[in-house]
Amino acid sequence: MRSCFLYSQGLVPYQTAWKWQRSLVNERKENAALDDILILLEHPPVYTLGQGSDIGFLKFAPGEYELHRIERGGEVTYHCPGQLVGYPILNLQYYRKDLHWYLRQLEEVIIRVLAMYELEGIRIPGLTGVWVEGRKLAAIGIKVSRWITMHGFALNVCPDLTGFERIVPCGIADKPVGSLAQFVPGITVEEVKERIAIAFAEVFEVTLHEHTFSSGQA
Repeated sequence: MRSCFLYSQGLVPYQTAWKWQRSLVNERKENAALDDILILLEHPPVYTLGQGSDIGFLKFAPGEYELHRIERGGEVTYHCPGQLVGYPILNLQYYRKDLHWYLRQLEEVIIRVLAMYELEGIRIPGLTGVWVEGRKLAAIGIKVSRWITMHGFALNVCPDLTGFERIVPCGIADKPVGSLAQFVPGITVEEVKERIAIAFAEVFEVTLHEHTFSSGQA
């Protein structure tokens, strides 16, 4: 089984985590033998636009809230405390060089975690993400360069969902955003983080090793 280091963080500013990802990807472009990484964290309130996102999906003026246009695919999304964000830095040459396969694998991780709470996570044909009873609980947006992945998934565990009212989430106007807490009262990010790690290791068939960032990376 391939080794994957787990970097479990708390609340991290978006730009800091973005810098981490770019650094880790560049290192792996230079040395493809480096181990894979899964970063799990939360962000302070922030909006991000995919590289081709339509700014018309914003319901506020740019500059009113923290907003970044980034290199992932997909439309606008929102991050905030209570939402668990996962950034896998994987070299798909060791798995399968297939972006659709990779997206479905990320969805499968979320689906398995929801199943641990006896919830049925479903996919919607033609869309990316995971829904429960018509509510979108997980958004996914990735960037792959020379088969090395960055960005990833965001699972709403127990966030304040009002921030989503300022956008058309993922460009989908007719499907509401939801959270795990609506189905599992009292649920915490730390609890879900452990289950995400278990499901990720199973789906990608890796051995996870807990690790911390060096001062140079942070």
